[in-house]
Amino acid sequence: MTPDEFRQAGYAVVDWIADYWATLDQRPVTSQDPPGAVAAGLPAGPPVHGEPVEAVLADLDTLVAPRLTHWQHPGFFGYFPANTSGPSVLGDLVSAGLGVQGMLWATGPACTELETVLLDWLAELLDLPTRFRSTGAGGGVIQDSASSATLVATLIAVHRAAGGRWRQVGVDRRYRVYASTEAHSSVEKAARIAGLGAEGVRLIEVDPVTRAMSPAALRAAIEADRAAGTVPALVVATVGTTSTTAVDPLPLIGPICAEHGVFLHVDAAYAGAAAVCPELRFGHAGLEYADSYCFDPHKWLLTGFDCDAFWVADAGELVEALTVLPEYLRNAATESGAVIDYRDWQVPLGRRFRALKLWFVLRWYGVEGLREHIRRGVALAARFADRVRADERFELVGPHPYALVCFRLRGPDGPNEQLLAAVNAAGPVYLTHTRVGGRHTLRLAVGSPQTRQSHVDEAWELISRAAAALPSGG
Repeated sequence: MTPDEFRQAGYAVVDWIADYWATLDQRPVTSQDPPGAVAAGLPAGPPVHGEPVEAVLADLDTLVAPRLTHWQHPGFFGYFPANTSGPSVLGDLVSAGLGVQGMLWATGPACTELETVLLDWLAELLDLPTRFRSTGAGGGVIQDSASSATLVATLIAVHRAAGGRWRQVGVDRRYRVYASTEAHSSVEKAARIAGLGAEGVRLIEVDPVTRAMSPAALRAAIEADRAAGTVPALVVATVGTTSTTAVDPLPLIGPICAEHGVFLHVDAAYAGAAAVCPELRFGHAGLEYADSYCFDPHKWLLTGFDCDAFWVADAGELVEALTVLPEYLRNAATESGAVIDYRDWQVPLGRRFRALKLWFVLRWYGVEGLREHIRRGVALAARFADRVRADERFELVGPHPYALVCFRLRGPDGPNEQLLAAVNAAGPVYLTHTRVGGRHTLRLAVGSPQTRQSHVDEAWELISRAAAALPSGG
């Protein structure tokens, strides 16, 4: 593909994306086709001769797009949002065009330095403790996801708990990781990968109302493990749990970790974005105790997947735990000690120029634009919660401090399961569910930049009608 051919094809692709975004609200959020529909529509093998981009775009229209779950749809209220935006897409396009491999400072100086500065910008924007800034002992890096951030935090924590010997001799099963029963599944996966096994994770009970980790139960678990000869290595506290956006009490958990010398990682994958607004930083109280922290701009901050912002208070400890330096990667800049080699801050060696899309987003929207986006989502969720609260058939399940509302029909699980199926089959809205206190609970998460008040009101009207149509009448 010549530069001129690329230019022509690129215009066509950008037009296709713009048209897709412009028509999203005219599409059902999810496909109703059975499994195998896309595979059945594909030829048996690749084309023998090349095809024009128009042919590919035609198949996108007829084969791919109708059989997607449209995460950017204004009626997508399932899971947490996976925002993208025009600036983010353009930044990704530039990154792909440059094709930079940013594993070392020497392989992409601007790739490394832009990322370092952007993570300092974000730390300031979220008002994170100064110990996370690159101007001191700490610093930030972009991981692919919060799951990877949890894995890296686990590896650092075990390395510390092993007195620095983990890198040489590996781990045994004496080390323990603690998280609440509401914590993300990535905590267990990280423990498995780190060699601790699923039994290396102890899940701590939560408050039955707030769904937040019980500090008393955490203390008791740590003290019991120490008495039994197990080494407490890591506590993962969550700010904005996946099921209900519960906030673990860092001001109480932090001192327990400090007392027992346990590494504290704070997972704010979803809710961390809210901290761009000063009035929504309540979840960060006690963050000064944290050894590491992460959140996902690719969830609620208009930056396309994948982009997790991860900070550590002690970058030296991180590098010591993860670095492996073969001869073929040695270079003068690394040997000088004056640069950051982000390959030492992650599990993979290679890394994309992810900072570009974040840079485009920050520069296009600015601080006030990002705050407006977050505040709109919180306000729309509160509006929906008010509608639920006013209907005696329904109940809210727990607080809704951000833009997720958990609710259900009063009574048994069966009607709630039927309600969710009916709503999602209707087309313009998509919800998910969880279990809270053992009860089937519906989740509505606002976050798409295309979602407006009319879409939230439409969602409520659809839910209300579907509830009335149930055999029990809701």
